[in-house]
Amino acid sequence: MSKATETRSAISRETTLHVRDTCLCLHTRRAARALARRFDEAFRPLGLTNGQFSLMMALNRPDPPRIGDLADFLAMDRTTLTAALKPLERRGLVTVAADAKDRRSRRLRLTDAGRALLADAVPIWQRTHDAIDALLDDGAPDAVRAALGVLARMDDGGGDSPPFSKRAFR
Repeated sequence: MSKATETRSAISRETTLHVRDTCLCLHTRRAARALARRFDEAFRPLGLTNGQFSLMMALNRPDPPRIGDLADFLAMDRTTLTAALKPLERRGLVTVAADAKDRRSRRLRLTDAGRALLADAVPIWQRTHDAIDALLDDGAPDAVRAALGVLARMDDGGGDSPPFSKRAFR
């Protein structure tokens, strides 16, 4: 082993502990996974995952969005979004149709069955969300959302527009 390789591989235990204790990416991923498990379990009786709930909620709007616009809003790539839509389409909860003005684009729409399932899911989401908010100190849920919003906008140059602006979530 070369001296350079040997030096690079000698990371101190203190450095490892520092990264463990301060890495925002690690802490965010761990929290996201815990939240996802909690909501997945809550939605299980409806046969939904937290991701499917969020996707369907993002489709609950008067004008059906294009796939690309929804992918941007959900911070997903189009391929991942398309894969996530498949089970919802098979269940008859979502339709994907050509855009009337641009046949190359696809528009996404909740079906009546999708809206009914979403209506059943919202009270479950509310109860679960309230329980999670109760775990945090007063004001902390809003502070967490604000901080996550700042981080989510890093790819947009850190602008000051809210992450879920009225324009993005019409």
